[in-house]
Amino acid sequence: MSTKVDIYENVLNQNERLAGEFNQKLSGDGVFFINILWSPGAGKTTCLLNLIPLLPQQSFVIEGDIESDIDTVKMRDSGIPAVQINTEGACHLETPQITSILPEFKEGFLFVENIGNLVCPAEFLIGEHIKLLIPTVVEGSDKPYKYPLAFEKADLILLNKIDLLPYVDFDIDYFSAGVRRLNPDAPILQVCGKTGQGFREAAEWILERSGKKYL
Repeated sequence: MSTKVDIYENVLNQNERLAGEFNQKLSGDGVFFINILWSPGAGKTTCLLNLIPLLPQQSFVIEGDIESDIDTVKMRDSGIPAVQINTEGACHLETPQITSILPEFKEGFLFVENIGNLVCPAEFLIGEHIKLLIPTVVEGSDKPYKYPLAFEKADLILLNKIDLLPYVDFDIDYFSAGVRRLNPDAPILQVCGKTGQGFREAAEWILERSGKKYL
């Protein structure tokens, strides 16, 4: 058991070193990196398609999936530069995968849509400036209590599919209380990928956060 822990700690330490170096490079190039986390079907890609047009600087997207390039094709069809990473079974992206595929890119926003998973992607840094969570009302209001690490590390939370709130059993107060026990600072913004509701506020928050330090 101790040997496994030592190996695991070495992997994490190495990853954090590479992520820190990548973060510094991006900051120097004027690139603000947003790591997007949540489960399959949350609407991460649809949220990006709503959010990116509201940002004044150029954006580049890296789509992470176990298989397929469906979301990358959606991005490109909308005029957004995007590339695909397929992990073929791995549950999260790692920094070398990002650095090996990212073209020369300066002065803008880098979005990485991580593997649809509530555990592993929250644990591994990949050089991001912020973590963006996109939970939905259809999944239930207990997610902060069941998956605390993702919420502890979140910088911004977009509660998606808010248009379905009248039709599902979701307690916003219970959800928000769970988030605040773990994370007192991250904004919780209600959005709807179908209608575009809430994304201007999200874009304004991202611009303010990025403009103070990086752009």
